[in-house]
Amino acid sequence: MLSLRVAPWLALCTYAMAAVHHFDFTAQLMKANPDGEHERDVIGINGQWPPPAIRVQRGDQVRINLTNAMEDRNTSLHFHGLFMKGQNSMDGPEGVTQCPIPPGSSFLYDFVVEQSGTYWYHSHLGAQYSDGLRGVFVIEESSKDKYPFEFDEDVTLTVGDHYHMESAEIMRKFKSRFNPSGAEPIPQNALFNESRLVSWDVKPDTTYYLRIINMGMFVSQYVYLEDHEFVIVEVDGVYIEPVTVSSLYISVAQRYGVLLKTKKQPKEKSFRFVNIIDRPMLDLVPADLKLISTNYMNYPGAETKPAPLSNNKHSFDDIVDSLTPADDFTFTTLKKKPLYNDADYQIVLTFSMEQLGDGVTYAFFNNLTYTPPKVPSLYTVFSSGDLASNSAIYGSNTNTFVLQRDEIVEIVLNNMDPGLHPFHLHGHTFQLISRSEGTEDEENPQIYDPSNPEHTKFPAYPMMRDTVMVNANGFIVLRFKANNPGVWFFHCHVDWHLEQGLAITLVEAPHELQAQQKIGHPSHLEACKAANVPTQGNAAGRSGTTEQWLDLTGENVQLAPLPEGFTAKGYIAFVACTLAALFGIYSIYQFGIEDVNTDDAEHVIQRLYEAVRKYESEEQEAMLRREDNEN
Repeated sequence: MLSLRVAPWLALCTYAMAAVHHFDFTAQLMKANPDGEHERDVIGINGQWPPPAIRVQRGDQVRINLTNAMEDRNTSLHFHGLFMKGQNSMDGPEGVTQCPIPPGSSFLYDFVVEQSGTYWYHSHLGAQYSDGLRGVFVIEESSKDKYPFEFDEDVTLTVGDHYHMESAEIMRKFKSRFNPSGAEPIPQNALFNESRLVSWDVKPDTTYYLRIINMGMFVSQYVYLEDHEFVIVEVDGVYIEPVTVSSLYISVAQRYGVLLKTKKQPKEKSFRFVNIIDRPMLDLVPADLKLISTNYMNYPGAETKPAPLSNNKHSFDDIVDSLTPADDFTFTTLKKKPLYNDADYQIVLTFSMEQLGDGVTYAFFNNLTYTPPKVPSLYTVFSSGDLASNSAIYGSNTNTFVLQRDEIVEIVLNNMDPGLHPFHLHGHTFQLISRSEGTEDEENPQIYDPSNPEHTKFPAYPMMRDTVMVNANGFIVLRFKANNPGVWFFHCHVDWHLEQGLAITLVEAPHELQAQQKIGHPSHLEACKAANVPTQGNAAGRSGTTEQWLDLTGENVQLAPLPEGFTAKGYIAFVACTLAALFGIYSIYQFGIEDVNTDDAEHVIQRLYEAVRKYESEEQEAMLRREDNEN
C-alpha cells in the first residue's frame, strides 16, 4: 500500500522537473500550391501549412489539444516512432487506440516523451496525411544529457511525394474494380521541405546535424548533396556507429540523422541538393513526372546556381547508377545492443495481393485483409476483463496476435509481391536480423527457411529501427521485446497499401495494460460519442457473458472471394493483349507510310499505355457517376 501512495508523488516530481508544452491545434482546410503547379485544398494547422514543427526535449510533457474544424471529414494524429510507454491511448491510429475525431470535436493528446531523436506526426485515418496533415517532431537531448557526437546547428529536412487530387478522390479511383491490378496512385511531384527548388543558405566550416524525414505516401527517395558527404549517426531515433556515405536511400516513414560538414573555403558557390524518386516502384512513369528534383545549398556570396538536373531517362539512369547508399542491414547501434535470444513467440506473415468479390484488389497477410473493428481494439482490452488474452474477441479480420509480457517476439514476413514495402511497428524499435536481396522472379519468391544457413546468419549486434524495407519477392525477419503493454499496429507504410488492408494488430500484455492504464482523457470518449462509435465490447460491439463476447455476429469482415474465372492476372493479360494489338497496328502504320515517326518502341508503348489508362479512367469516372446517380 505504501508504494501506491508514494508513486503519484514521484510522478509529480518528474513532471515538475521537465517542461510542459501546450499546443492548441485546429485542423482546417486551406489552399496551398506546394509544387507550384496546382493549387488544392490541404489540411493545415491554425491556418498554417505546412503544419508547425514540434521541438521538445527528452522527458518533457506534450499536451496537444486537436480540434477538428473540417466540416466534411474525421481526423486523428499519430506520433510516428514514439513508444508512448504507459500512454497507449495517445498513439493515434483510428480504430486501434482511439475513435475518429469527428467535425466539431476536440481530442487531447497528453504524453511524456522518453526518447530522443527524429520523429514526425501525421494523421492516421484513411490516406489523409497525403492531404498535408503531417509535421516534424524533434526530441532533443535534455539539458543534462549529451549527444554522442558534436555539431553546430540542428536542421530538419523533409522529402515526400505530392498528389494534386485529395485523398478521398484518389481512394475512390484506387480501390475500384476499374483498377484490377491494384496499381498505386502515381504522384505528380516530389517535394523537398514541402516545396520545390528550395534554397538553403549555410555557413562555411560548420557541422550541421541534418534530420531527414521521408513524409511521403508511397515512393522511396534518393538524397544527395553534390561534392559533400553525409555521416549517418541516427536512424529512426536510434543512434548508430557513424557511417560515411555520399547518398541516402529513404523509404517513406524512415528518418536519418546525418552530420554534414561544410567546406572551409567554398568560393561563393552553390551546390545541388538533389532528391530522386525511386522509379522502379512506379507501374507507370507519366511523361510530365519529374523524377529528379534539384534544390540548392548556398555558401555566402553565391549569386548564380548550376542548372537543374535533366529529367530525361538517360540522365536518371546515369545518376542513380552512380549512387551508392549504404545498406541499413549493416548498421550497428552505438550501444551495441546484442542479438535478442531465440524467440519465445514467432509470427509468420505471408503477404500477397488479390481481388475480392467487388473486383477490388486488397492486400493480405495470411489470406486476411485488415478490416477495422466496430470497437477500437484498445477499448476492447479495457472492457473485456479476463477475456482480454483471447485473440478471438478482437475480430476475425484484424489479424490480432496476443503477446505476453517480456516475450522475445519474432516476425517473419514473406513478401509474395514484386514491389518494395516499408513496414512500420508502433510502440517499439526492432532488430532486423535477416533480409533477402529479393528477386524479379515472381514464380520463385525468396521464402524464409530457418534450416537454410544463409537465412540465419544473424548479426551479433543488429541494426534497430522502427521502419524497414522488404525487397521484392523477398523476406525480412525482425525481433523485439514485448516490454511495452499496449495495442500496437504493424503495417506497410505505403499508405495506399495500408488502405488495402496490409496490417496486423499486436495486443501486448493485455492484463498488465488493464491494470496500469486507462482511456486517456474525457475528450476521447466524447469524440467516440460524437462519432457514434461504441467504446465497449468485442470487435462487433457485443459484450456480456463469455458466449456473448465470443459472438462476432455483425463484425466488419472482408468481402467474399472473387468468383472463379475473374482474376487480376486475367485483367492484366487483357490489357497487355490490348497494348500488343495497338502496337501491332502502330507497327503496320509505321512500315506502311514513308513519313514515319522516329520515336523508339519504348516511347510508343509508353504513350499507348498512357492512352489505355486514360481511357480506363474516363470509363471509371462515367461508371462512378452512374452509380452515384443510382444511389
